[in-house]
Amino acid sequence: MPRNTRTHILATIGPATSGEEQISALIDAGVDAFRFNFSHGSHKEHKQRFNMVRRLSKQKGLHVAIVADMQGPKLRVGDFRDGKIMLIEGQQFVLDMKNELGTAKRVTLPHKEIFDAIKVGDELLLNDGNIVLRIESKTAVSATTTVLVGGELSGRKGVNLPNVKLPISAITEKDREALKFALKLGVDWVCLSFVQSVDDVREARRLIGDKAMIISKFEKPSAIAELEEIIQLSDGIMVARGDLGVECPLQTVPVLQKRIVSACRKYARPVIVATQMLESMIEKPTPTRAEVSDVATAVYDGCDAVMLSAETAVGKYPVEAVKMMTKIITQVEADPLFSQHVKKNQETTCCIGEADSIAYAASDIAKVLQNVSAVVTYTSSGRTTLLIARERPEIPIIALTPDEKVARQLALVWGARPFVKKSHFSSFAKFEDNAVKVALDSGAAQRGDHIIITGGFPLGVKGRTNILHTVHIE
Repeated sequence: MPRNTRTHILATIGPATSGEEQISALIDAGVDAFRFNFSHGSHKEHKQRFNMVRRLSKQKGLHVAIVADMQGPKLRVGDFRDGKIMLIEGQQFVLDMKNELGTAKRVTLPHKEIFDAIKVGDELLLNDGNIVLRIESKTAVSATTTVLVGGELSGRKGVNLPNVKLPISAITEKDREALKFALKLGVDWVCLSFVQSVDDVREARRLIGDKAMIISKFEKPSAIAELEEIIQLSDGIMVARGDLGVECPLQTVPVLQKRIVSACRKYARPVIVATQMLESMIEKPTPTRAEVSDVATAVYDGCDAVMLSAETAVGKYPVEAVKMMTKIITQVEADPLFSQHVKKNQETTCCIGEADSIAYAASDIAKVLQNVSAVVTYTSSGRTTLLIARERPEIPIIALTPDEKVARQLALVWGARPFVKKSHFSSFAKFEDNAVKVALDSGAAQRGDHIIITGGFPLGVKGRTNILHTVHIE
């Protein structure tokens, strides 16, 4: 039976949750989709976990989505002779392409693209922004810097270049191999990391085709500059606040989060808020009050899903973290003012076709017709359900689709309760009866209620939504 919450939970599988018992417990606690982080783990491990998720989902009668998250062009310094060094504010430090272990004076930066793109005066951030270097001089294969903010630096730490657009694709050779493997497995969504421009999404679309939906992760300022274009070309969006908070001033992240969530609502794209939502639960059984408020804010803003990263991948309390997130979502959605908050954050949408108009009208009917308990959408691609979800109705969205993959993809769409129905209806009466039966059997409706039905006529024709119908269940 699908979940009753409108906001969904995406959890990352890792060493702490790689067994069948743990995955089962996470699903029972409220996980709607699992993220497979291809920055870590072998293909063999991913395949084993993939099979576990599919098997358990089937046993539980749920359509749990699987998201393959590509590593992307993660930039890192090389290793150090003594394992780590201490950088002091004001000292000189050299980055170069020498194939040698680093010292207190220099370290390898094996990315020629960086030396091609940087200029004197630019700042480089190391170790998640904890260390700041300013470029004083450069050549084609090295750069001399001044340490503005010092600290301990060990090998393989990440490098970020705020406001520098690098001439590299978001899809590395490693990603291409991972992508082939993930698509062969049959993942439902693919995440693109470190998207810099809409061209990165176009490249991914050429490689992926219709084999999976594409989630673009907003982590770079250059991507924010093409916000709406990237959203329109993507199937979903992730507000990846980790690197976004390194590349952009920290105080701008909440503002950018609201802006991205609102724009995704405008274009009917599911949006996931991610990173450090319940970070303290990696080590502790309860979160901080600020973390609880952070999750609640994302839910009030109307995001489609909230994500757990290290909390479930390597944390000590993965199941407790999911249960806590479920409790927060349930409490917020029970607030009498919840719908008012969600509606307030919605941008004006323009109806541009039959399906958009049907979705808009269905939401209005749900407000004025008494005892409307659910809207039932017949959908082949999931598009109609996305349009209904954009309006954030106060009633459940029952999505009936003949395609199991579409049902799993809808597990990340706000308010959607997906069901697979492979029947072909010979008459409109059977079309209507089926919708009523699912609404009753799922508990979304009871006798005496009205339901709203959307679909396409002629029946079974893909890509046509032109029916808006109300039914009073006798």
